[in-house]
Amino acid sequence: MSNLPDEAFRDTIGTIDEGGKRKFIFPKKPSGKFYDYRKIVSYVLLAILFINPFIKVNGNQFMMFNILERRFNIFGFPFWPQDFYLFVISMLVGVVFIILFTVVFGRIFCGWICPQTIFLEMVFRRIEYWIDGDRGSQSRLARMEWNAEKIRKRVLKWTIFFLISFLIANVFLAYLVGSDALFLMIEQGPVKQASNFIALLIFTSVFYFVFVWFREQVCIIACPYGRLQGVLLDNKSINVAYDFVRGEKEEGRAKFKKNEDRALTGKGDCIDCLQCVHVCPMGIDIRNGTQLECTNCTACIDECDHIMESVGLPKGLIRYASEDEIAKKEPFKFTSRMKGYTAVLFILLSIFVGMLFLRTDVQAVVLRLPGQLFQHDGEKISNVYTYKIVNKTMKDYNDIHFELIDQKGEIRNVGKKHFKVPKEGISQGTLFIEINEVLLESDKTKVKIGVYNGSELIETTTTNFLGPRSFN
Repeated sequence: MSNLPDEAFRDTIGTIDEGGKRKFIFPKKPSGKFYDYRKIVSYVLLAILFINPFIKVNGNQFMMFNILERRFNIFGFPFWPQDFYLFVISMLVGVVFIILFTVVFGRIFCGWICPQTIFLEMVFRRIEYWIDGDRGSQSRLARMEWNAEKIRKRVLKWTIFFLISFLIANVFLAYLVGSDALFLMIEQGPVKQASNFIALLIFTSVFYFVFVWFREQVCIIACPYGRLQGVLLDNKSINVAYDFVRGEKEEGRAKFKKNEDRALTGKGDCIDCLQCVHVCPMGIDIRNGTQLECTNCTACIDECDHIMESVGLPKGLIRYASEDEIAKKEPFKFTSRMKGYTAVLFILLSIFVGMLFLRTDVQAVVLRLPGQLFQHDGEKISNVYTYKIVNKTMKDYNDIHFELIDQKGEIRNVGKKHFKVPKEGISQGTLFIEINEVLLESDKTKVKIGVYNGSELIETTTTNFLGPRSFN
């Protein structure tokens, strides 16, 4: 891609030294137009992230992912195990959207939207800059012997990091078990809510480990999305890219000399100041081309624009651009590959929206009892069934009963004829359906059953009714 033949940078990552040990990166504090935009986006997303699990819509938590009980709330809509197909489709929609977004805009999700990046760069690193200072000060502090100053700064920083990790863990737990369960744990204390409290401590420890030590290695080693980048990107994808045509020119990059006309000397606009490397939170050199570690955070764009402005050269040496735009001067085109992903996304969205509208708040299933034949009772034929009613709402149904809709007959519930289905609860039992023999048209008749709450029809279901093969 560039004029540099040496690609040894691809053999190692910037966070591991030659001995295979962890090497900490001390990036320069970024500043500039894109960084200001990222701060706005990040703090809006953080507010949404912290508020979401405590908002309720029609009594349902706005967002909840209770994996243990297999209950999910997405935008206030409750999803039960019976709605698992909807959850799968929604996940497919999300995956296809991220793929399409990556094919078009590269890894912009990582730099602007990913919670890991937002917390690390906009919360923890900013606290680190406040306590430890900028790049040079942090590097000196790391090499410093353990004296009073270093102990004071480390204890202060690690204590604040732990408290923030504890806060994030509480919010994360609210997403998993529900905000009501979180408040109940706070009210009752860790002894009565031992399982949730242990989970809270585990989450706190994980977040603390990630943001104190593991940091950017999450994006390089643990996150599968970074690995997908190499498969999804092509020459037409928009990325944070170094304009090697302009930066190298005929003579390559060179240090800046005052009053030198670089257009006459054939030197590239890159003055080899290394500021784009120093400001990179991943420790890479963007001038080497697209790399796995790059999260498109735009810190190098801001820094390079500042340097170009200070030496009187045009901005945009590092910018959002595709490789074809830089090498061939081709404008961005919506390729057939992108159109294909868009079509798949549109189809999945249409299916999901359609199924969402067809979904009911109450689900009823009535099945014939296995191994049981029909029974004669004079002129009536009787079949025995089991039923299950799932109430997905946050309100109680106190007067549930069954009625046949398109067939004359009687439904007799074993136990009370009218019963209750509690909010977010399940009611199940046994019932008999009796139909006069003369009304049966075959040995297997499909009957439609209405589930009523008082006089309100809340759900319908169908089942098979068996009768004799010959009729009088």
